[in-house]
Amino acid sequence: MSKKEDIEKKTEELLEQATSGSDIRIYDVEYVKEGSDYYLRCYIDKDGGVTIDDCEAVSRKMSDTLDKDDFIEDAYILEVSSPGLGRALKKDRHLSYSIGQEVEIKLYKSPPDSKDKEFTGILKSFDDKNITVLVTSGDDKTVEMIFEKKNIAVIRLALDF
Repeated sequence: MSKKEDIEKKTEELLEQATSGSDIRIYDVEYVKEGSDYYLRCYIDKDGGVTIDDCEAVSRKMSDTLDKDDFIEDAYILEVSSPGLGRALKKDRHLSYSIGQEVEIKLYKSPPDSKDKEFTGILKSFDDKNITVLVTSGDDKTVEMIFEKKNIAVIRLALDF
């Protein structure tokens, strides 16, 4: 496991402790370097949406815990937030929460039977290798499309304005 993965895993464990007993669930943790700064980003979610007060409470708990544990060598900036409306679906648990919702998929390359690399549809199911989406074609027919996970550049919740 890389240093980045170790930090994210340990942070997620601490975040689970910080949110236990509440209705908040952990969406994701990222440890990234942007420019000369490191960021430790904790994304939280809950039914009905996350409030600024939720983010503040978790941030305070995490800040104290991270200061006490002190397992990250580099200086970093802690951010706690909602994953947002157009959230990326990176993990199987993200996909599980999103079954039946509209998603946007961007592929690395077009499938053999299409020239498109971007699709929008309803997330139907997934397994270890594939994601199944119900896509409405140009003639208003719904088609079940199966995408291999390894060919997906990004899958995220669709924003419908």
